[in-house]
Amino acid sequence: MQTENPIPARLKAARKKAQLTQKELGVRIGMDESSASGRMNHYEKGRHTPDVATLQRMAKELGVPLNYFFCENETTAELVCLISKMTEDEQKQLISKLSNN
Repeated sequence: MQTENPIPARLKAARKKAQLTQKELGVRIGMDESSASGRMNHYEKGRHTPDVATLQRMAKELGVPLNYFFCENETTAELVCLISKMTEDEQKQLISKLSNN
């Protein structure tokens, strides 16, 4: 069974949280101003899937880790965002704590 592509919903949620329009986000990641809104709309509607390089630019602009776009549920998406803000030492401590339980 094929699961639904999580990228469109994740992209829209992160963009709205960043309080950017589709056009603003597109222009910020290097798209032509005349096509940015339409291209972003196609990505958010799932008509087209951005390539990894485009997703990386979006992630950086939206302040989320790249893997956020691939999370299948809200809990995991929230966790990857929180973990990405931790230092490497904090991440290692979390791994150790979770591995011991």
